[in-house]
Amino acid sequence: MSDLNIVLLQTDIAWEDKQQNVTLLENDYFIHLKPNTFDLLLLPEMFLTGFTMKTQTFYEEMDGKAIKWLKKWAKKLNCQIGGSLIIKEESNFYNRFVIVSEKGVETYYDKAHLFRMGDENHHFTKGQNRVVHQIKGWRILLQVCYDLRFPVFSRNRNIDNNKEYDVMLYVANWPKIRSHIWTNLLQARAIENQAYCIGVNRVGVDGNNVEHSGDSMAVSPWGQVMYKALPNQRDIQLIHLKREVLNDIKAKFPAYLDADNFELRLK
Repeated sequence: MSDLNIVLLQTDIAWEDKQQNVTLLENDYFIHLKPNTFDLLLLPEMFLTGFTMKTQTFYEEMDGKAIKWLKKWAKKLNCQIGGSLIIKEESNFYNRFVIVSEKGVETYYDKAHLFRMGDENHHFTKGQNRVVHQIKGWRILLQVCYDLRFPVFSRNRNIDNNKEYDVMLYVANWPKIRSHIWTNLLQARAIENQAYCIGVNRVGVDGNNVEHSGDSMAVSPWGQVMYKALPNQRDIQLIHLKREVLNDIKAKFPAYLDADNFELRLK
């Protein structure tokens, strides 16, 4: 199995302005990326609008304009692109983490832990499933922001003496005031699950006057910080995940073999 290359895009997000965000992403980032050099491009949570609760005004649909735009750029860059946006299905609104390729939506995960301090639980429907996506044989757990605080939900299970996933991805609008919690929990999730842990966060001030410092990170299965973006700055970084690191920890310190068996049920 080959290694995996992921581009982390830490950017500001124009408040409730889809067109400005599309223009920013295209002109400041996408056109400067070299096609065929990475497997996944990762964007922050609600990259089109910021963390707005105006679901009726800013929702997208799974066959709508935003997904088609992601599909277009996935084809141009020959990669998959992931990030979350507001999706409407029937009468429900979801904070949905989509993974899109040139073929369309490869998979999606609906945020299961809705941030009640931001009133998200009153405007969105919580997800009911944990999702593991595969790219080039790598198994990737999809998570969104507030999910990071709930270790049971992300716990790596032992399935036939193998870990359930290799990488966990968190896309976020995590505020600067709690940045120390963000960085500490990303490192903890990697250590306890013996998996790569990657978090992509935004920078700038949103429409609720909440400041975000970014602090996007990549942590190895051994808990070592591979990369940490400079705070309060736009940033784009290629992260190279090595299969040999997973093999190494499995051979030298297979703590997952002694993990407790459990069944996860969402209510």
